[in-house]
Amino acid sequence: MRIALAQLNYIIGDFELNTGKIIQTIESCRQKGADLVVFAELSVCGYPPRDFLEFNDFIDKSYAAVQTIASHCHGIAAIVGAPSRNPDAKGKNLFNSAWLLAEGKIQALAHKALLPTYDIFDEYRYFEPNRRFECVSLKGVKIALTICEDIWNLVPDPLYISNPMDVLALQSPDIMINIAASPFNYDQQQTRLGILRANTVQYKIPLIYVNQAGAQTELLFDGNSCAVDIAGNITGHCRAFTEDTVIIDFDPSSRSLVSDTPVATRSTSKIALIHDALVMGIRDYFTKMGFKKAILGLSGGIDSAVTLALAAEALGKENVYAVLLPSEFSSDHSINDAVALAQNLGCIYDTISIKDGYTSILGSLQPYFNNLPFNVAEENIQARVRAIILMGLANKFGYILLNTSNKSEAAVGYGTLYGDMCGGISVLGDVYKTDVYGLANYINREHEIIPVNSIVKPPSAELRPGQKDSDSLPDYEILDQILYNYIELRQSPSDLVAADFDEATVKRVLRMVNMNEWKRHQTPPILRVSPKAFGQGRRMPIVGRYLA
Repeated sequence: MRIALAQLNYIIGDFELNTGKIIQTIESCRQKGADLVVFAELSVCGYPPRDFLEFNDFIDKSYAAVQTIASHCHGIAAIVGAPSRNPDAKGKNLFNSAWLLAEGKIQALAHKALLPTYDIFDEYRYFEPNRRFECVSLKGVKIALTICEDIWNLVPDPLYISNPMDVLALQSPDIMINIAASPFNYDQQQTRLGILRANTVQYKIPLIYVNQAGAQTELLFDGNSCAVDIAGNITGHCRAFTEDTVIIDFDPSSRSLVSDTPVATRSTSKIALIHDALVMGIRDYFTKMGFKKAILGLSGGIDSAVTLALAAEALGKENVYAVLLPSEFSSDHSINDAVALAQNLGCIYDTISIKDGYTSILGSLQPYFNNLPFNVAEENIQARVRAIILMGLANKFGYILLNTSNKSEAAVGYGTLYGDMCGGISVLGDVYKTDVYGLANYINREHEIIPVNSIVKPPSAELRPGQKDSDSLPDYEILDQILYNYIELRQSPSDLVAADFDEATVKRVLRMVNMNEWKRHQTPPILRVSPKAFGQGRRMPIVGRYLA
């Protein structure tokens, strides 16, 4: 049996586009002699559809799309993902299903059993969990057909029946096929690969795994669809972060999986993975929303420099507009660094001083400030004047503003609401400052694009004379370690102190994180690259006192 792994990039709710891609791929694979084409979880409607699933019309359109796809399955079969209605009135209205299509009609359905509700997932909100497991058959080949999470909960004792594959394995399937929508994070690739290998080794059954590629707003999907033999070896592999199709020859008698395509080289570098994911995330956000051009404030600092370089790669240099917004506190070297970067990339740029706007607003407020000394109020006014200029240009010419704040700043509230926290999408909001430096060096890996001075100079918001980030924050090397242990690893304050972090610093940092939750609720969507990003995957109370 020739099995095609069809790794595509879908748009949620665009049934015409998704159906067209699926049918085109089926026709292409038919010409290559494929017997079966496998697509990703909820491929017909796009993943994650969320509350679209509550509209009957949405489900009706999904059913119609499945029927249209089935009509093209003659002499070739397909497995697609789509919601299906639950006939049992006692449960939820829908299943998350894999549909086997052949001979022009629906041959079988397999429903997802393990519905994740952690981090960014909330599938139990919409779907009924499956409780009956039966293999499906195609051309005499018995297939254990599962969906994403159904192969993630392995149990060491094979006699303890607690997950779908434990039950399906007892039916002696020839092959496992798992369709998935598994989002990217920089740890996920190795974790996922370990799970896939563990399944084949435990059950002694080869596995076909198909994931989607592309970005769905903040969720980034790396693809990495693959075939795994019973020894845990990868015998076929789709390229990461792009659409790809790989055909595998499966021999049921020997249970071997062979691909004519060389196994793609997979990067394991954290920084390289983050870079590729962010470029894809920017490109897909703009493409799928129908946007064409981006604007951002270019300060000469590392964050805006990296954001501009990523955006230029994702959208094309001609589609990114950089605006320098110097104040009376901006240094000459920052302006020079910003100009050099824009010229290195070939991006359009302009310089607009914020002096007049800042002076005008201060003049209006002077009678009410009562001659109080300069403080954060004046600093925030500068940031908000910049945002007004950027948003004015964006509105006038149809640009989308890119937010340039990093995760370290977002975590501790080191940013101005309605100022530098503005934007349509946050590019670096899930990237700690120390990793932003790593991205800058990666971007410069072949030749200098980001001026070295932007990388080596002490970071500063330049909102008052001689200001440095270190005036308000611990050194980023220490700050990022504390933040990572607290946010990603969920370590308690006492755990952090026990790990030899200074107790006063821990309390100070965690207080800043928890007291600034209200700010993060008003930020743009953040491209997710870590195992625990701000946004829907980290749900914290705004009012809370978990500090010690």
